[in-house]
Amino acid sequence: MSSLYEYVPHPHIAHRNAHGPIKVADQHPRGNVFARFNTWLAIWVTKVVGSMWCAYAFAALDLISLPDAIRGGTSTLIAWIAQTFLQLVLLSIIMVGQNVQAEAADKRSEATFKDTEALLYGQEKVGEHLKAQDEMLRKIAVVLKIEPEPDGEA
Repeated sequence: MSSLYEYVPHPHIAHRNAHGPIKVADQHPRGNVFARFNTWLAIWVTKVVGSMWCAYAFAALDLISLPDAIRGGTSTLIAWIAQTFLQLVLLSIIMVGQNVQAEAADKRSEATFKDTEALLYGQEKVGEHLKAQDEMLRKIAVVLKIEPEPDGEA
């Protein structure tokens, strides 16, 4: 006795199960040795420059030239603040913020992936329940000598 409906999972489900959620690190090129090296170097520099320790180091380095900027007058001091201090220090702080946001995006992606897993599991259970109901309805139809309508007709 066949079911009235046959559940066929979407082909993407097998791919999703095999690969999991997409993360920022998954986007890095891995094609050849040069691409891998360039990616490694870029990530390493980003991690170093995008740390609060680097921001502190840049701030300390900038403060060395602060006395000369003060002696140079208002325009020199303003130029020092804008061109030296803000650019170097804020660069690192902004990168730290972006790293935090990327980690948060990965966590949101993981949570969405798990929510989807739960929804798909529930959908499969509903499909199993409907299949069991189909079997029971067919048994009832046989007992009551009711001929089910062919698929697509009502």
